[in-house]
Amino acid sequence: MAGPLTGLRVLELAGIGPVPFAGMLLSDLGGEVIRVDRTRDVGPHPAGPHPDIVGRGRRSIAVDLKTATGRQVVLDLVARSDVLIEGFRPGVTERLGLGPDEAFAVNPALVYGRMTGWGQTGPLATTAGHDLGYIAITGALDGSRRRGQLPVPPMNLLGDLGGGALYLALGVVAAVLEARQSGRGQVVDAAIVDGTASLLNFIRGFRSMGLWPGPPGENLLDTGAPFYDVYKCSDGREIAIGALEPQFYEELVRLTGVEGDEVSPERRDDPATWPIGHQKWAALFATRSRDEWAELLQYRDTCAAPVLSLDEAPAHPQLAARQTIVTRDGVDQAAPAPRFSRTENALDRPPAWPGEHTAEILAELGRSPEAISAALQDGAIA
Repeated sequence: MAGPLTGLRVLELAGIGPVPFAGMLLSDLGGEVIRVDRTRDVGPHPAGPHPDIVGRGRRSIAVDLKTATGRQVVLDLVARSDVLIEGFRPGVTERLGLGPDEAFAVNPALVYGRMTGWGQTGPLATTAGHDLGYIAITGALDGSRRRGQLPVPPMNLLGDLGGGALYLALGVVAAVLEARQSGRGQVVDAAIVDGTASLLNFIRGFRSMGLWPGPPGENLLDTGAPFYDVYKCSDGREIAIGALEPQFYEELVRLTGVEGDEVSPERRDDPATWPIGHQKWAALFATRSRDEWAELLQYRDTCAAPVLSLDEAPAHPQLAARQTIVTRDGVDQAAPAPRFSRTENALDRPPAWPGEHTAEILAELGRSPEAISAALQDGAIA
């Protein structure tokens, strides 16, 4: 591994959603990530790597955090790490004796990354939640709908991964840069509600400029405009049209031969024409198959693209040329992103099973075979 984060040591307390995804990102960029799994998750497993590709790139040690021996193992790992990331509810690691105070006592320069949905403070801080609720209170879910219809959850891409994992990864890298100047670590409080609200600044900027005046489903980027929408083709598959700029729309009109005053380039930006415009474009795209439209439009400046399934995507010429989707151990997965001209990323370890590297990591910490055996017998590790 020769990514730009080579040499960065990250300790990940196993969790769900954004924390393992952030661990994957840091590993993809070259960081050495060790995941601390629960002893109860260790058990017999088939040969080969774990099927969860988000777990790629790190080693796993299984520890019972409620035992003194297990806590000491984690603190010893903290002492040699640059970053710790965890996704428990506020106060949980403190009750385990692994909170920021205990961590900074053994490593004052540690960056302690905390990932939650609601944040470390506020009336909902200790309440259970999931992606859907986090994006609901920020206004993001309300905008994810067609006119007059219920919102459609954008999978967990917007909250857990976009507003959560990406902001956690950015936050800890920024804090590491500062720590290398000051010699002092700090806590990074990454909340999905905060990150999602930050992403929405793009739309709030549109609103402040008067470019997002309507209710959900009636604006430029939320299917209100007929030139930024998805249409069904004759074979039941879809084509995505994103001709936002006038010159791209003019090329779309020219190549498709669409007719009617309501869809003319001159009236494109008149919202009064949009309902009829939707009807005309829908009728036109229903006359050919998705791939026929893609062949005509996607290599021209029309901002059109076929809507592909996960199974279809790897074979798209653009993704294939860049090797965006790779196959490892028989599993399709996205290659590390972004790309670097000198410190090139590369897939390192396949996903580990919980506890797969327990003995190996303990030996690196200086534990004797006898001590490892005793800890195994006591159930402090697995």
